[in-house]
Amino acid sequence: MGGLYLVKKWFLAEVLALHMLINISESALCLNVPDVVTMEQTSSATVTISSSSAVNQSTVIQLNVTFSSKNNYSSIITLPQQVLLPEKATSVNFTVLAHDVGQVTAHLLSNNTDLNRIRFIVIHSNVLSVVSQVIGWIYFLAWSVSFYPQAWENWRRKSVVGLNFDYLAFNLTGFIAYSVFNIGLFWIPYIKEEFLQKNPSGINPVNANDVFFSLHALLFCVIYVSQAALYERGGQTVSWTARLLLLIGWTFALISLFVAVAQKITWLEYLYYFSYIKLAVTLIKYVPQAYMNYRRQSTKGWSIGNVLLDFTGGVFSILQMIIQSYNNDEWKLVFGDPTKFGLGLFSVAFDIVFMTQHYCLYRQPQQYEAILEQQDD
Repeated sequence: MGGLYLVKKWFLAEVLALHMLINISESALCLNVPDVVTMEQTSSATVTISSSSAVNQSTVIQLNVTFSSKNNYSSIITLPQQVLLPEKATSVNFTVLAHDVGQVTAHLLSNNTDLNRIRFIVIHSNVLSVVSQVIGWIYFLAWSVSFYPQAWENWRRKSVVGLNFDYLAFNLTGFIAYSVFNIGLFWIPYIKEEFLQKNPSGINPVNANDVFFSLHALLFCVIYVSQAALYERGGQTVSWTARLLLLIGWTFALISLFVAVAQKITWLEYLYYFSYIKLAVTLIKYVPQAYMNYRRQSTKGWSIGNVLLDFTGGVFSILQMIIQSYNNDEWKLVFGDPTKFGLGLFSVAFDIVFMTQHYCLYRQPQQYEAILEQQDD
């Protein structure tokens, strides 16, 4: 009888514990808050905290500041230390006052449980923010469309003579590396969390248009290579120098992969290695094409439309980063994505070289047809 009593007691205790766990699970808060709240200096914003269901009792939600771009976060914004979500309520509002440009990250806590995170960004001007977005789309479109003129030129001529194969090989490798970097930092949650831990300000340098651009560029690199395989190429091949450099780059990527798997470096660091590969490729990929133009004393086969659009994209890319940095008082934005900054800077430099070659050094003389005048006898 004593044993049966103990079994019953144990069973009732288990049922009670399970019931408590279910109640705790049901009462757990699931809050919806904006990820980012952006304000101008000396303005205010109303932030809404909403619950997926009405709470059974009044709940105190603490706002714990975990990052501030300045030593004292109160010099950037004023926000309450805690907010009360009343019983039976599904939402509550609180007001944030903006003072100076900067960034503050606050975690919402209830019963010592981390519920959510809000990033407050105070900028100089909303107008500048809109201008920055417009500029971003301009350079995105210019860079994206810049791949079409060369593909059209190759198709029209049914020839890739004048298009350097080392450039094609470097470009293909560069955009593979850039796509890996962008996809990882934009789409993989684990990598994004690593980035936020390393950069508490939470400024992810990769946007959706960066991902699309790199994948779109990679597609056209494949199209160029396909055209080089199908059309007249004048006996061109990828040089041994280019093959050696590409072998070094991909060997570095492979070794880094094993180092990351062994947890000697983080996966975020491994992704940044791909961005450095892209940057290195950008530094050298135009050299073979510029030298070929010099050796041939001609830019025929190398589309100037590609160059002009690439130049436009590079200039606007750098301009956007400067505007964003000023608007946020955060000049790390310029160097936070070395690939993006380097891509703009070095592309612009080489585009100037190509425009000089095309319009000044190797201008094709105007062709005239000889006209024979008949003289009267």
